[in-house]
Amino acid sequence: MSDEGIPEIRGFRTRALVWLMHRFFLVRRGMTLGVRAACFDTEGRIFLVRHTYIPGWYMPGGGMEPLETALDALRKELREEGNLEIRGEPELFHVYYNRNASKRDHVLFYRVTVEQTAPRAPDREIAESGFFPLDALPKDTTSATRRRLKELGGEAERSDYW
Repeated sequence: MSDEGIPEIRGFRTRALVWLMHRFFLVRRGMTLGVRAACFDTEGRIFLVRHTYIPGWYMPGGGMEPLETALDALRKELREEGNLEIRGEPELFHVYYNRNASKRDHVLFYRVTVEQTAPRAPDREIAESGFFPLDALPKDTTSATRRRLKELGGEAERSDYW
């Protein structure tokens, strides 16, 4: 049996699930707010994750829960997705409107220095993760991740859209 059709099926199922989740959050919350971070180690490498349910490499992050502060959400997501601990003060780089997710989604984007407390083992959410030199990112790093890194490096103007 060929696996060629599986990414398309997974893609459809993932898009349907994301669509349903955003509709649920629209009713429940009105507006969704998330955090994401460019996490650098002391060698200047960026930490990226590859999820099991969508293609590409991303910077870690996720949605904020009710009664959760942005920094609490950031710490939680970095711990869950990479066993990362923040060193120093997180720098809020920009707030983006993520119209690709929904009409009401915003992302708080931070720049942080991190230390990994232990390697992150793959599981049902994270297929792979690791630190990469900026000039040697994985081939399928998402275009949004690459744009954010160019903005951070001063190579591109900040956009208001994720």
